[in-house]
Amino acid sequence: MASSTLKYAYFPGCVAQGACRELYISTSVLTQALGIELIELKKASCCGSGTFKEDSQLLEDTVNARNIALAEELNLPLLTHCSTCQGVIGHVDERLKEFQETDPGYIDEVNGFLKKEGCSPYKGSSEVKHLLWALVGDYGLEALQERVTRKLSGLKCAAFYGCYLLRGQTTIPFDDPFNPESMENLFRAVGATPVYYRGRTQCCGWPISSYATKQAFKMAGTHIQEAMEAGADCMVTPCPLCHLNLDSRQPEVESAIGQKLGLPVLHLPQLVALALGISPKQLGLSKHIVSTQPLLEKLGF
Repeated sequence: MASSTLKYAYFPGCVAQGACRELYISTSVLTQALGIELIELKKASCCGSGTFKEDSQLLEDTVNARNIALAEELNLPLLTHCSTCQGVIGHVDERLKEFQETDPGYIDEVNGFLKKEGCSPYKGSSEVKHLLWALVGDYGLEALQERVTRKLSGLKCAAFYGCYLLRGQTTIPFDDPFNPESMENLFRAVGATPVYYRGRTQCCGWPISSYATKQAFKMAGTHIQEAMEAGADCMVTPCPLCHLNLDSRQPEVESAIGQKLGLPVLHLPQLVALALGISPKQLGLSKHIVSTQPLLEKLGF
């Protein structure tokens, strides 16, 4: 059984505290049920979602060095449930750890900005870890399986990894960036059946949605259609930005492709928590744009 002393510095990110509040709620409920302690980094700032570096790589590095330093103050790994935050902050952490060896002057420059703001310096002593990696690697799938009280038998789940979780960093733990299995293995651990389809590791379309909206919706529509054709009862994503494009905007996606879809899209902690016997109401499953009721009825809720 996993230790009950797992503890992380929690970086919830922006979207989970706004448009996808149900992700924030379900992460809290799940981690409490598993005995995982989260210390929220209340002073953390937005990671920038990859946009800061378009103006200045130094800006992105400095902002996220500060976020990491907040976790280092607690001597804890930084945990996020957002793939975009994972990719951005994790990539910065990789860069800065490399520069500690190859370009210490750059680290001094970053820490100089942090010092001016009264912040602790970046030391490179922490890890940046997505909730998925924490469940798979730290808690462990066998231990998780022991906690399942309501197996999700018969539920066919299509993972949607998206971009940042797999390819935002040079290396990722516990998985292959081109042929991932971590989410599918997690599905099996809670009794669900994984569904494979071509688009599961591709972009959801969100990054181009502000200037190429129709194309973004068509990308999302293609992925949803492929998942449905493969027999999926739902999609499951570890990224709230993917969730916005796949669930919140699914009505617009339907209009863009001229086809009715209606495929529920769950946040990763919602799926796992259902298998622990936690009620759909506690997990905010009524807050989705695409109704989760057919899925819940299939599971006997």
